[in-house]
Amino acid sequence: MQHEFEGRSGTARRHGPHLGYPGTTMRYAFLGPEGTFCEEALLSFAPDAEGVPCIDVPTALDEVRGGAVEAAVVPIENSVEGGVNATIDSLSHGEYLVIIGEVLVPIQFQLAGHAELHEIRSVGTHPHAYAQCRKWIHQVMPDAVHHPVGSTAAGAKALAEGTADFDAALCSRHSAQKYGLPLIAEDVADNAHAVTRFAVVAKNGRIPAPTGADKTTLLVHLAHNESGGLLDMLEQFAVRGVNLSRIESRPIGDSLGRYAFSIDAEGHITEERMKAVLIGLHRVCPLVRFIGSYPAADAPLTRLAPGTSDADFDAARAWVEGLLES
Repeated sequence: MQHEFEGRSGTARRHGPHLGYPGTTMRYAFLGPEGTFCEEALLSFAPDAEGVPCIDVPTALDEVRGGAVEAAVVPIENSVEGGVNATIDSLSHGEYLVIIGEVLVPIQFQLAGHAELHEIRSVGTHPHAYAQCRKWIHQVMPDAVHHPVGSTAAGAKALAEGTADFDAALCSRHSAQKYGLPLIAEDVADNAHAVTRFAVVAKNGRIPAPTGADKTTLLVHLAHNESGGLLDMLEQFAVRGVNLSRIESRPIGDSLGRYAFSIDAEGHITEERMKAVLIGLHRVCPLVRFIGSYPAADAPLTRLAPGTSDADFDAARAWVEGLLES
C-alpha cells in the first residue's frame, strides 16, 4: 500500500495483527524506564512480550524502523493535555510506520520521595504529568518549580538513585514501589478521571481487520495560501458521514503559517465511505499520509449515517454503471 501521496493533483478490541512468527517472543519498545504508564499499556496489549525501554518516543519508534523490535507502544493522546506532539511528529515524518492498535490507561499520580511535603521546592516529572497536577501543586506547594524529565518513571528512578536535582517525583504508584520511594501525597491529579491513549506502532504490513468500531489516523497538508482549504478538507469527511474524534494542527516547519493536521477519523480504510474520503483528500490536498486503521479501544460500534454504508455505495455505483450500459 502507498501510505503517502503527494500532489494535488487500539481495554477492549485492542489487539492488532500478529507480529513475527508463532512461538517467538515479540519485542516491543516503550517509553522507559521500567515502571512507566507506557509499560503498563504494553503489558495490557501484549502480556507475554519482551519490553525494551527507550529514553524517549522518537528512539522507541526508530527501534521499530531499524528492525530491533517488532513494534512500539507510545503515548499519543491525553484527555487533559491533548495530543502528544513527540509521537504525532515522529509518525508524520521519516520511514512509514502505522498504528495497529491502541490501549487506554487511567492515569493517577502520586507525589513520591524522601522529603516532607513542606520541604519540597522542586518536582521532577514528565511535562504532561505536571500539567495534569498543576492546580494541586500550586495550591499545596506554591513555591515548587517543575524539573522536566523524559518520563514519570525516569523522575522516580533518578530520585531513588540519588542523581536527581529535585526534591520529589510525580509518578505512578507502581513506579514509586518499584524504585522504593515512599509516598508523600496520594492521588494528586487535578482530574481524577484522566486517561492516556497509547498507540501500538509497527512497520508497514497487514492492516488489522475491521471490527465495526475502528479509527483511521491521517496527516493532511492544506494547500498553501488558498482560501477555503480547511473547509475543502473537512468537507471530504462531512459529506461522507465520517466523524472526526481528534483533529490537531502541527507546524510543517518550513515557514511560518504552514500547518498540517493530525486527524483521527471514525472508520476503517476498507469501508467504502473511508475510501471515498481518502480519494477526496487526494484530490484537494497536496499531501495525505495514512498512519493506520485499527480497532478503537473501548469504543461502541460506529453508527453510520443514512446513505453511507458499503451497501449504499455499492447500490449507487451499480445504478451509475447501469446508466452507462443502457
